[in-house]
Amino acid sequence: MIPFGPQLIGQTEKALSALLQTVLTPHDLSEREWISLRLTAQFDGAGELDAFLADRLPATEVGPILTDLRHRGLLAGSALTPTGEARVAEIGREIADLTGPLWADLDPHETDAAAAVLNRVLDKARLLLLRGATAG
Repeated sequence: MIPFGPQLIGQTEKALSALLQTVLTPHDLSEREWISLRLTAQFDGAGELDAFLADRLPATEVGPILTDLRHRGLLAGSALTPTGEARVAEIGREIADLTGPLWADLDPHETDAAAAVLNRVLDKARLLLLRGATAG
């Protein structure tokens, strides 16, 4: 068993990303494109889509991603097209079907505790990044 910490979180993230990629590859989407589509589906139109995504995709130049998604007919302006909406729904179902068994037998109290701890770690990490933390 890997103790709680960066190695466990990192290996979990890598394994989940690898599973996600098995779903995205047949749709010819990268993980960042998928995240951009999913976040666009949540965008309420307040402000600019580029800024909304840039706040949620650190260290990513969102302009080229959005241009490509628009060119492929998945986005129009700052919203998903009907094709984009259908693609997000389809991929969402495929992800749920693939990962559902990972979560199915987990104790709800344990998942609530894990969510609370991971959200605290995430908040602290984001704060360090905002402060310009660097190694060494």
